[in-house]
Parts: sequence; structure tokens; C-alpha cells
Amino acid sequence: MRVDVLMTSLCFLPVTLLTIGLAMGAAVVRHDQSSPDARAVATLDTEYQGAVKKNDAATMDRILADDFVLVTGSGRIVQKTDLLAEARSGRIQYEVQDDSDQTVRLWGNTAVVTAKLHEKGTDAGKAFDYVLWFSDTYVRTPSGWRYVFGQSSLPLPQAR
Repeated sequence: MRVDVLMTSLCFLPVTLLTIGLAMGAAVVRHDQSSPDARAVATLDTEYQGAVKKNDAATMDRILADDFVLVTGSGRIVQKTDLLAEARSGRIQYEVQDDSDQTVRLWGNTAVVTAKLHEKGTDAGKAFDYVLWFSDTYVRTPSGWRYVFGQSSLPLPQAR
């Protein structure tokens, strides 16, 4: 009799887990690009990219969380203080710092922005021009959305 109860329970377990998972997912995940939160995060991420282009450390400081971390495609770890120091130095001069194909995905108080980024300019006088993909993670805080984590790809192969 104990084996029958165990077998019956095991038969219903996958269905139960699937039902719970679907219910939780439907309640938490939103991909509506027109929702107020998605629009706010998209606008904030675009504002951040514009601040990087202008080396506007004050705007970057306002948007970045204090414990912000960026992982580049080469595996380099960059913190908020590093980005702000770089912006203040003016070592990098951007001619282009524009994103495209921007998508915002929301999970409750977390949002992830994915987009392609075209960067062109000079770094200490040396020219660069490339496109990469990035994912930027934002978290809703009592003071608004903050950019907490970024990850970028290596530069994409140039189209021929």
C-alpha cells in the first residue's frame, strides 16, 4: 500500500510543479514594452548611455547603484568608481555611443535591458569602432530604478 501512495504522489508531482511554476511565472514576468516600468527603465538606460557618451559622471553616479559591477566580454570586472573615474578623466572621447534593438524584461522589482551598442571614438588618442551586445540589470529601490549589474559581449564581427 505504501508503494501505491508513493507512485500516485510521484505521478502528480510533475503536474503540480508545472502548475506552480506557470502560476508564479505569470504573476512575476512581464515583457510588455509599453508598461510604465518598462518605459521608465528604457528611458533611464538610454539616459545612461548618453551620459557615458558625454563623460557626464554626475548623471552616471545618479543612475548607478553604489555596488554596481560590469563584466566585460573579455572578463574584466569594472566597478562604479572605475567608470566614474574614467568619465572624469576624459580619456575616452565618444563620437558614437548609441544603442539599438533595445528590449526591457521585467520580473517584479528587477528589469533587464538588452540591446546592441555601437561605440566609436578614441581611447587615449587611439581610434575604436565596434558593435557589441549588452545586458543591463536594474532594480527598483525606494529612490527609484538603479543600474546594478551590466554584462557586455566581445565586439561583434564587422559586417562585410
